Amino acid sequence: MQQPHSEVTGPSVAWLDELEDARAVAELRTCCAAEEWVQTMLAHRPFGTLDRLLDAGEAAVMAMDDDALQQALDAHPRIGERRLGVGREDAWSRTEQAGALTADDDLQARLAEGNRAYEERFGHVFLIRAAGRSAQEMYDALQARLAHDETTERSVVRDELAEIVRLRLVKLVSA
Repeated sequence: MQQPHSEVTGPSVAWLDELEDARAVAELRTCCAAEEWVQTMLAHRPFGTLDRLLDAGEAAVMAMDDDALQQALDAHPRIGERRLGVGREDAWSRTEQAGALTADDDLQARLAEGNRAYEERFGHVFLIRAAGRSAQEMYDALQARLAHDETTERSVVRDELAEIVRLRLVKLVSA
């Protein structure tokens, strides 16, 4: 899952490291809405490098309790649903879901039905790193994951959330 990064110490990571706590909380929350994750990240500042920031983000996702994971999931729209807000997280979501948002009507209807079946089975939104995936790839993954048991799916959800957080952290410090 992890992709190597050079040891970047540029001003973008330093910017996050130097923010007042309240501002850092607001910025980090755009990457993951779980308060536990945000507070863990805040406690790990300064990061100093992009690698350390990304490693901390992933570790914080993997360490979240079930309530925090649910809080993070609750902040994500269903695959194929457009977030209409004007905030950074809304804009990121629309960009990340570009593949699903441009699918034809038939595939969008199958995604919507799959979302309903998934939520009925697992009790939360189907979460997948949508960036770089086509609507068909997301639909195929959704169908495959419907066959998972609860434990397997929970692990996959954490991995997918960690990938989303990683992408958003990179965007945050690259803005």
